[in-house]
Amino acid sequence: MTTYDERANLSELSATAGEVRRCVESVIEGKPEVVRLSLTVLLAEGHLLIEDVPGVGKTMLAKALAKAVDCSVRRIQFTPDLLPSDITGVSVYDQQRKDFEFKPGAVFAQIVIGDEINRASPKTQSALLESMEERQVTIDGQTYQLPDPFMVVATQNPVEMEGTYPLPEAQRDRFMARVSIGYPSPAAELEMLDVHGGASPLDDLQPVAHAHEVAKLIETVRGVHVSDAVRRYAVELVAATRSHAELRLGASPRATLHLLRASKASAALAGREFALPDDVQSLAVPVLAHRLLPTAQAQLNRRTAEQVVTEILGRVPVPAIGPGPAAPGTAPGAPAAPGPYAQPQPPGQQPPPGLPHTGQPRGY
Repeated sequence: MTTYDERANLSELSATAGEVRRCVESVIEGKPEVVRLSLTVLLAEGHLLIEDVPGVGKTMLAKALAKAVDCSVRRIQFTPDLLPSDITGVSVYDQQRKDFEFKPGAVFAQIVIGDEINRASPKTQSALLESMEERQVTIDGQTYQLPDPFMVVATQNPVEMEGTYPLPEAQRDRFMARVSIGYPSPAAELEMLDVHGGASPLDDLQPVAHAHEVAKLIETVRGVHVSDAVRRYAVELVAATRSHAELRLGASPRATLHLLRASKASAALAGREFALPDDVQSLAVPVLAHRLLPTAQAQLNRRTAEQVVTEILGRVPVPAIGPGPAAPGTAPGAPAAPGPYAQPQPPGQQPPPGLPHTGQPRGY
């Protein structure tokens, strides 16, 4: 049962997240869904990969999100000559102390912006693996914890192949979601000329939330309830990618976990203390597609991973959530309130109270 304080935290989350969203949208015009996804990944303790053509605002989005939150920010420009020690840090011998001293690298920040991440060699890219998964860095046998909250926002250009290295599967799998900004509408582009024509709006952007507030919101997201039916639905979606005929590599168990965490953050942003199948469906493509590898035949047929995930969404039955949890203040043993997806059943065919039952897709 949800307490009053938890509901107050959800209200605080909605207010703070709304301020951050409006702050970022003042820089990124006409892309509210992209800004919402970025904020969802932040609250779900994930990492974001922004992949799109040059000049659409990939780095601008990453900088705006970092500047809207008052926390430590470091930017790394990935180049072919970048070394792993430039990211993680290095131990330097101190002549006066006669001992080695650790010099932290650029990864020791709460928000790390990796610009053009696919321009660095695979050896340098792998320097982020430990920090993105375990939120720590190991140098010379010594482990250093990274600050909390911690988020990597990386950008890459998918069309320019000269001097780039494709991200390995292990690296892509550590990003919770991939987003493409896309070209703005004519109206948004016209407004951009007015806003960005004289000076960069990033110069006047002021933080609207502190790092400790974001950490508190993350704790609130962790407490969002996910029913067994929604959990099974997420597992079935991910399992369907592993047996699909057009995929030679399906999603990993880490993808299932990321999908669940992102769904909880999406529910909290909507002011709900429980996740719905809608949350899972809306996040399936950005969370799963970048982890999948189509077969050679699928590539010849110009089938993308996004199209395959959309097909799976239409094929896997959507659960119909049964009676939901009792409302606050309800006496023990009283009938539970109907869930948001409860469907009336004929007498004698109703499931036991509190247990979900399976239904067919309802037009999502």
